[in-house]
Order: sequence, then C-alpha cells, then structure tokens
Amino acid sequence: MNHIPIHKLINEVNKLSYTGIQSNSKMVEAGNVFVAIDGTAVDGHLFIKDAISNGACAVIGEKPLTGASVPYFQVENSREAIGLLAASIYGNPSKKHQVIAITGTNGKTTTSHLIKHILNYVGESCSLIGTVEYEINGQKIKSSHTTPDALQLQKLLFESNDRYVVMEASSHGLDQHRLAGTGVDYALFTNLSHDHLDYHGNMTNYFHAKTQLFGLLNVHGEAIIGNYTSWGKKLTKLLKQQKHVFSVGEMGLDDVQLLSIHGLEVLVKDGPNHLTLSIPLPGLHNIWNTLQAYLLAKRLGIPAEDIVKAIQTFPGVAGRFEQYQNDVKANFIVDYAHSPDSINYCLQTAKELTKGKVVHIFGFRGQRDRKKRLPMLEASVEFSDEVIITLDDLNGESLEGMSRDIYDLIERVGKGKCKVILDRTEAIKYAWDTSEKEDTVLVTGKGPECYQHPFLLPSRSDRETIEYIKMLHLSNKILD
Repeated sequence: MNHIPIHKLINEVNKLSYTGIQSNSKMVEAGNVFVAIDGTAVDGHLFIKDAISNGACAVIGEKPLTGASVPYFQVENSREAIGLLAASIYGNPSKKHQVIAITGTNGKTTTSHLIKHILNYVGESCSLIGTVEYEINGQKIKSSHTTPDALQLQKLLFESNDRYVVMEASSHGLDQHRLAGTGVDYALFTNLSHDHLDYHGNMTNYFHAKTQLFGLLNVHGEAIIGNYTSWGKKLTKLLKQQKHVFSVGEMGLDDVQLLSIHGLEVLVKDGPNHLTLSIPLPGLHNIWNTLQAYLLAKRLGIPAEDIVKAIQTFPGVAGRFEQYQNDVKANFIVDYAHSPDSINYCLQTAKELTKGKVVHIFGFRGQRDRKKRLPMLEASVEFSDEVIITLDDLNGESLEGMSRDIYDLIERVGKGKCKVILDRTEAIKYAWDTSEKEDTVLVTGKGPECYQHPFLLPSRSDRETIEYIKMLHLSNKILD
C-alpha cells in the first residue's frame, strides 16, 4: 500500500463522521479515529483490533494492513500525521497567536518564564507551556510533559485566547513531532550539552533533533541563537542562508554582545547602543538566559527601557536556584540541574556566592543516560567541598544496582569528598544539621518535582523536605 500524502489524509478523514482522535486504543470511543504509533515502549499497531472493537471508525498507521473492517490509511509517519490532523481539526490554532518556542539543553524554563514576565509587564497576555506548568488564559494547569503530545498541544493552542504563546520545545517532543502543525514565529536555541543520549544515541542526533524546531518557523519567522557555544555557532552558520537569524554572544557580529560582567550587572552592546542590565538570577548561564529574553523582546518591538525595568522585577522560577536559610545562616539552594553542564553552572555560581564551604547533594535517575553519571560526579567533586550522593528517581532500576553504580563511580573519582546517604530526605537533614554559617548546600536534580519514592521524612519534594526540617527545628526550640 502506498503512503497517503498528509493533505489527502486530512481530506479523507474530514469526509468521515468522526467524533475525535485517539492514539491510545483503551481510550477509543465510538466514532473515533485511531492513530497507531510505534512508540519507544509499545507499538500501537498491535492494538488496532482493540481500537476497532472499541468503536474506531477509521485507523491511521505506518505499517501495511489488509482486511480491516474500517478504512485504513497508511502514512509515512504516524506522529507527524496526528499533529497535522489535530491542527487541522482545531482550525490551525497557532495562526491566531504569536508563538515563541525555546529549545536547548539548559535554560528553556527560566528563559520562557522571563519572556512571559516581560510580556505581562508591558500589558500583553501570554500563555506558557513548559516543564513547571501550563498557563492558559491565566489559568494554571499541571504540566504532563515539557512539550505536551500533539493532541493536547493543539487543544491548548485552540483554547488559549492569549496573544502570545511561549513554549518549551524538548528534544523528545521535536523528535516525536509533537509540534507538527504548529507554526512558530520566533524560535530560540539556548545551548547544547551532554543529556538524553540514552534516547538520541549521540550528540549529533541530539543536535539534529533540536534543529527541527527551526523547520517549523513561519515564512517571516525569526531564529534567536545563543551564539556563545560551538553548537550555537554551528546552528547560526546552518540557518544563516535561509532564515532570519539573530544572536547573543561575545562577538561584535552578535546582535546583543556581552561586554563585561560586574556581579549581577552586565554591560551589553545592543546595535549601536550600550546599556547596563541587572540580572535577576545569579550565574553566567542566567546572564545568557536574560540576554536571549531581552533580544526576543526587542524583536517583538518592546522598548529597551521597558524590558530593562521588567527584568529587574522578575521573581524567578520554582525549583530554579531557589534559596533558603537554616538556623545558623547556611544557604540552601534547590535547583533542577541534572546534566553535567547545568551542575557545573550551578556549582560555580554557588562557589562565587559562598564564603564557607559548598556541599552538593544529588543523585542519578534510573534507566536514563548512564554515560553522563561520571561527568556529573566529576563536576560535583571539582567544584564542591563535600559531595553527598543520594537517590533521585529509580524509574524501575533496582536499588541494589543503583547503589553498586554509585560506589563504583566514587571509586573511580576518588572517595575523599564523597559520602553516600541513599534516603534523600536524610541527606538533606544531615546537611541541615551539620552545615555552618556562610556554607552553601546545593540540592540538585528534582527542582519542583515530587518524589517518586517514599523516604524517611513525610515530605514530597526537596522544597517540602526543607520546610519540614525547618518546622522540626522550630518545634524543638519551642520545647527547649
């Protein structure tokens, strides 16, 4: 059977009296169109009969099929087909917004929240779709994925009445065509570093997945590139001939050039003008996040003076360098960092802000890219005075296997700075009880996410653990 072109597929499906689209056979109801997707864990083609039994009026898939009791349309890519079909059903909702999409290993969440903050500051309405949460028409929705599946994304775009939509585009989401059917007006690339290679295999494939975002740019769409890394420079060169490209970096050719850093203030060159920006969050990585948000806002036509004022009032993002203090004035920081580079950024920033010692608490996620575990530990040992290895999500990996891997890695890096406390809440409490004035304890990996496993203390996240320990200490003081 020949593959049916997407435009013909949409015409054929529109001829049917269908009641909806599903990619999960268990959710199919009478009159639904079922799209069979060969996923990473489950092949939807195996459940076509179940979908038809549940009432599917037609089936779309990638593999040849004969003898089906309902129309079957074979397409080249089921994931792309479901996105384009969903966009068509909802009337191509991305066209009614200015869509800003951000991709990169690190910085997507902070940059997207900062852009939304700037837009809100100048009186513009803005939806947000990303890791921490979705916000549509001022209503917050719990985030299911950094980039939602194609059906949910098109539904969110349809429901949004906001002029702007800012969204994070993950490499998984791009590779799986979750943005298919979404026209993008501004595409941002922050950076690229070792992460998700369990999925992509190598850095070249990972980079290619990220570049797919720029193929979604509308005719007059613009690319805004972080030109301060080798991957950013590579992308700039790749896009320069065919797209409207703007960049932030340290070179004279960059549209916004970083000239010098003075604490939390930076001097930048914006075209012929020089200006000073107050960076709302510490760290070099947040300087680049801020400069990209600034350049994007300028491209939207927002005056520079308004952008500068908006940036100064940015409150930060949940789970991104959130700071707390204990009884003896040690500083505790909770951050989502879970790649070697992001850990490196956070620890270097913590070291710059700390007069005492730096303690780092983190763990490895089970069933994920094992190759990044060693460089994560190496970065931690290099920039910390003490390292406490604990648990992150096991994701089905055995506790025994994870423990064995942890101790093997410590043997390779050196035992001098490393301590293992597998219970995450105990690890944080140990640091709380033993840290001294002007120490910094950096807790990374989870950010605002809830724990998947029960631990000793009755808390569900790193933030809750810190709040619970503070309450325990306050209760003990009152009893004393």
